[in-house]
Amino acid sequence: MSRIGKLPINIPAGVTVDVKDNVITVKGPKGTLTQTISPEISVSVDAGVCHVSRPNDEKQTRANHGLYRALINSMIIGVSTGYKKAMELIGVGYRVSNNGQILEFALGFTHNIFMQLPSEIKIETKSERNQNPILILESCDKQLLGQVCAKIRSFRKPEPYKGKGIRFIGEVVRKKAGKSASAK
Repeated sequence: MSRIGKLPINIPAGVTVDVKDNVITVKGPKGTLTQTISPEISVSVDAGVCHVSRPNDEKQTRANHGLYRALINSMIIGVSTGYKKAMELIGVGYRVSNNGQILEFALGFTHNIFMQLPSEIKIETKSERNQNPILILESCDKQLLGQVCAKIRSFRKPEPYKGKGIRFIGEVVRKKAGKSASAK
């Protein structure tokens, strides 16, 4: 049996989980999330605990068992406490600002990059003197937040020589040694 799949999921106060026709809906103070699950996986909710079970031990069913348990757990954590990611822009002249749900990046290209964010994500930008600009993103949907952060990071990935680029706060970028002069 899947070690992850067989673990029960505790449902905190203020969160409701509904299962209907292979669609799970999780409602909480931070929002509402839905997930379609495979018909062979069964989900039961009783007394503040959610259980995920499978009918057989086929390879795909075992994989789905752990997957859907992890997705449901992420949904419950998202609607109760939410997810937050912070990114910093390292480089001379790198800036970020937001106007509503539109982010504007100045990343050393000839033009600024504009990005429209989904309404489920809350944005906060911080630009202080002598500090790297910081971008803070919050959402109840872990998958959407990770996808948006990956897209933002792809605009200017951290490079290994000077470390310039967009990175997560706390991320360690291994630096390479530059060219060394050859002795003739």
